[in-house]
Amino acid sequence: MTALHELTALDQWTLIRRGDVAPRELVDHYLARIERLNPTVGALTVVAADRARTAAARLADTVNTAAPLYGLPIVDKELTARAGQRTTYGSRLFADNVPEVSDELSRHLDEAGAISLGASAAPEFGLPSYTESRLAPPARTPYALDRGAGGSSGGAAAAVAAGLVPFAPGSDGGGSIRIPAAACGIVGLKPSRGRVPAASGLASLAGLVVAGPLARTVADAALLFDALVSAAPWPFATRAAGPAGEGPFLAQAVRGEGRVQLGVLTDSPWQLDYDLTIAPEARHALGRALTEFDAIGHGIDEIDLGPSDDWAGYPEAFRAVWMASAAGIPARSEADLALLEPLTAWLVARGRELPVSRLTEALAWLSGFERRLIARFSTVDVVITPALALTPRPIGWYDAEDAERNFAQQVQYTPWTSMVNVAGLPAITVPIGVSRERDGELSDRPGLPMGVQLIGRPGGEGTLLAVAAQLERRLRLPVAPVLD
Repeated sequence: MTALHELTALDQWTLIRRGDVAPRELVDHYLARIERLNPTVGALTVVAADRARTAAARLADTVNTAAPLYGLPIVDKELTARAGQRTTYGSRLFADNVPEVSDELSRHLDEAGAISLGASAAPEFGLPSYTESRLAPPARTPYALDRGAGGSSGGAAAAVAAGLVPFAPGSDGGGSIRIPAAACGIVGLKPSRGRVPAASGLASLAGLVVAGPLARTVADAALLFDALVSAAPWPFATRAAGPAGEGPFLAQAVRGEGRVQLGVLTDSPWQLDYDLTIAPEARHALGRALTEFDAIGHGIDEIDLGPSDDWAGYPEAFRAVWMASAAGIPARSEADLALLEPLTAWLVARGRELPVSRLTEALAWLSGFERRLIARFSTVDVVITPALALTPRPIGWYDAEDAERNFAQQVQYTPWTSMVNVAGLPAITVPIGVSRERDGELSDRPGLPMGVQLIGRPGGEGTLLAVAAQLERRLRLPVAPVLD
């Protein structure tokens, strides 16, 4: 008999709507898995069992299966405040923080009928692309427990891949959904700027940070995405809905229709300032995806970033914004600063030293880059890149003391994600398979997940979901959780 956690989120949603499974039954099932497996993967920093069971009971008393996520468990990213739940932002500076008011995203997911089981691990203030903090154990990819889950939504990705929740919301300011999704062998969708009302990116510096779904299948990601984009619980019985009450993005993911022109990109705006190497495993994943897309009948072209003058200033401008974003972290006293991790302390110091004129110049330069990149990509429907340049990194691989080297390592690991945030474009990472090589040597240990990134036109999430679903169907990868 198939266990509940082996079903897709869409299957679980269907069972709940039919009355075959109660929300409390689903919650109890996942809480039991969390108790058994979370110490291994480090996915959750808070387990709110009592509150989750109370929420499930409340849903049972006021049945509303029209709510888009009715009865489905999730976890809040540690960077998203929930009233009464310890929310540390991954930092010792907020180790005892219990907010009195929930963030809009948490409230919106509650209204959509989701049940939060707790908080998923994130690095300090979500700044790095890995989830290893001094506050909690590292988040690990369930495929190889000596490797990190990526970041900053690493805990959410590890929870989904390990079957601790059916899917989870994350946030992405430079790759923070797509990086951990790729490292954990799942699907991660970064929406267009402005698409998700509760976390649109419009209020963040340079408009970088948006919320989006992490899931084991493209359809599951679309199910959660439909709920995230609605300003209120989504009315399923509308003309926009697909068959069986599907939301509009879920309908596109389920149908998986259409042919597109793909542009293959291996250039990165970081490559003039940093030594970048594309690992054989990453090239193999890209090649396999292109083979499948060619068999489907999509057009395939090479594409580049254009003249280097168009993007040579990218590293300096992005670094300036990244530093400036840390300047407002509420650490003023020496005691507060001492609680920060070295990378964060360095970013705070550099951000506070940054002249306003330099930040203004950086923002203006990135705005111009956004226009140039969108124009460059307009010759194709979808741009495809490797998801990551390297295999998932070993725990402890990032330099914990040398901030400049740490930054370089992050760029070398994930050189194609941040430009998507700068341009406000949608992008999705899709797993391609696992490599049986570990750092260039064949191994009999479990393989390392590798994937590709698909970048769409502004507002093009529907096309991305349809194309990703086509690739998923061709590959026929197992979608069951990695851990039993």
